[in-house]
Amino acid sequence: MCEITIEQLSDLPESTYMLCDIRDSISYSYGTIPGAENRSDLIEQAEKGLLPADKKIILFCMHGTKSIDPCEELRDLGYEAYSLSGGYASWLKKQLIKTDRSFEIEESLQNKRKFKEKLFSPFARAIVQYKLVEPGDRIAVCISGGKDSMLMAKLFQQLQRHRKFPFELVFLVMDPGYNELNRKLIENNAEMLGVSIQIFESSIFDAVYTIDKSPCYLCARMRRGHLYSKAKELGCNKIALGHHFDDVIETTLMGMLWGGQIQGMMPKLRSTNFEGMELIRPMYFVREDDIKAWRDYHGLHFIQCACHFTDTCSSCREDGAAVSKRMETKLLIRHLKETNPNVEINIFNSINNVCLDTLIAYKHKGKTHHFLDTYKD
Repeated sequence: MCEITIEQLSDLPESTYMLCDIRDSISYSYGTIPGAENRSDLIEQAEKGLLPADKKIILFCMHGTKSIDPCEELRDLGYEAYSLSGGYASWLKKQLIKTDRSFEIEESLQNKRKFKEKLFSPFARAIVQYKLVEPGDRIAVCISGGKDSMLMAKLFQQLQRHRKFPFELVFLVMDPGYNELNRKLIENNAEMLGVSIQIFESSIFDAVYTIDKSPCYLCARMRRGHLYSKAKELGCNKIALGHHFDDVIETTLMGMLWGGQIQGMMPKLRSTNFEGMELIRPMYFVREDDIKAWRDYHGLHFIQCACHFTDTCSSCREDGAAVSKRMETKLLIRHLKETNPNVEINIFNSINNVCLDTLIAYKHKGKTHHFLDTYKD
């Protein structure tokens, strides 16, 4: 067997090996082992003789299930290759050390030279511009365990400390069926960040696992319903979700390309099923790259999605399924940005500058309006 353990890897001098993350670029961007290169094209590079012949080649995926075969291929090509036993997940387990880093992280969010202008300022601007938080609110800050919602929790703590007006916070985590590692990672990160979370259980992952058509859409709808219900039970009048600027523009473009409609993601919505409840998105102006910079600056590691469909990276999927439509859209925007640096803000501005006079039809409150209805007028 061509495997190597985390302990054996830590004993090796860094100059003697090359660490390769063979997952797709999206999974890699959500977090990897420090020093690892993203090499999803590892075999192709090896066949061209582009890998260092004088170093050990150590490769890993999420759980170590799909890195063994390419490891054997590399050995057949003459390289000293090893598959990391347990993959990235095994490395993550070693990081579960209980420690309080809240002061260090809070200081960086208040420092102009670090993350105040990139993170706290746009967070506060969205709250003021869209009137997301009002005196007397009791807000359920919904934490999924990813980088976005964890940062949102810290930004809310900072906002509350400004004490311009009174409001309450409940840091709410729903466990829809996480595996043991992801559950522990959420709990560990919350303790490290100084966020006192309340966790409640559900079985949503099991409920949607056998659904063939749009399981992610159904899962999201069910999760939101459970969050509304629990938040209302806890006396909250609002739930806060961690959708950021990139989510807004990706949703807009996805609607056009895959849904045949122009539809944005609103900064706040009244619930139609839970009377008196409202959904807010205070990360509306925060860029994902800035969230990643904050995460990487502090060496933090969060879960990506963690459902039964995607808790393994695409390189570990048994069915070899392609990335989601959101990931396709994310990659498309990234490609367009190479030739048009303003493409992201232009997409965002497009839903703020809709000219109804140039549309053939539009919907308002469920009713379709056609340009011919008023054309003669």
